[in-house]
Amino acid sequence: MKRSLYLAIATIALVAAPRVSQAQLGLVKPFQLGIAGGAAQPMSDLKEGADLGYNGTVAMAINLPFIPVGLRVDGAYNGFAAKASGGAKLHVVSATGNVVWRLPSVGISPYLIGGGGYYIATTTVPTSANITDKNFGWNAGAGINLPLSVFKAFVEARYNSVKTDTGKMEFVPVTFGIMF
Repeated sequence: MKRSLYLAIATIALVAAPRVSQAQLGLVKPFQLGIAGGAAQPMSDLKEGADLGYNGTVAMAINLPFIPVGLRVDGAYNGFAAKASGGAKLHVVSATGNVVWRLPSVGISPYLIGGGGYYIATTTVPTSANITDKNFGWNAGAGINLPLSVFKAFVEARYNSVKTDTGKMEFVPVTFGIMF
């Protein structure tokens, strides 16, 4: 009799669990591709020599259905113009791997994101050769998912820090994007 009761409880749990988890997580898609863009705010030493810049990002997300943690790989391009005249520009290309932790909520879905990756910073000055600096760095930030019918929109801000040969490069892109 006890064995039948345990078997019935286990069967109900197995049948009900996927429905409950899908409802709680808002039907999380296992794989998503996305694009984002926005402004990039230089910080610390970079703020002294660069103006507000821009950001473009492509992303691939791997969402785990039963836990609030997922993975995201981002490729980003950030551009900054020099404050001083002369047409100097800084371009930062990065490839990062990140962990995304979805926070529990109703409606909009806040999340935390952070990880590390490879950053390539190129300084272009019209009167001299380009200077390229390649280093590893890290990022951490937060965002909000806005679920829509066909795709998911998001707003995100992430602090990026890269130790370079000449010091530390820090910037915060604030982006708006969509995930398919």
